[in-house]
Amino acid sequence: MEKCIFCEIAAKRIESQIVYEDEKVVAFKDIHPQAPVHILIIPKKHIAGVTSLEEADNELIGHMVLVTQQLAKDFSVYQCGFRLVVNSGPDAGQAVNHLHLHLLGGRRLKWPPG
Repeated sequence: MEKCIFCEIAAKRIESQIVYEDEKVVAFKDIHPQAPVHILIIPKKHIAGVTSLEEADNELIGHMVLVTQQLAKDFSVYQCGFRLVVNSGPDAGQAVNHLHLHLLGGRRLKWPPG
């Protein structure tokens, strides 16, 4: 496996604005935010993306979503609304081959995005 920037962030070998961490996940501010609140939630375990998930990852995925819920509260977007995005593959905009959730909020979000 070639070096994964998100694994490096999780291992704290690359500096990032970490806003949450536990034994399973790390959450940090996106360096190119698309909204006032733009946080990435990643598993510490390297999973290339949605298509690499296995049955054993069920609990981890649920945990990631619950962490997102708490972050939405912490960043004051829980009540007004937020978007949770998972890109899968290059055509969908997945730029880093490490599973990650985007938490976006802090303004009215358009659909379709763009």
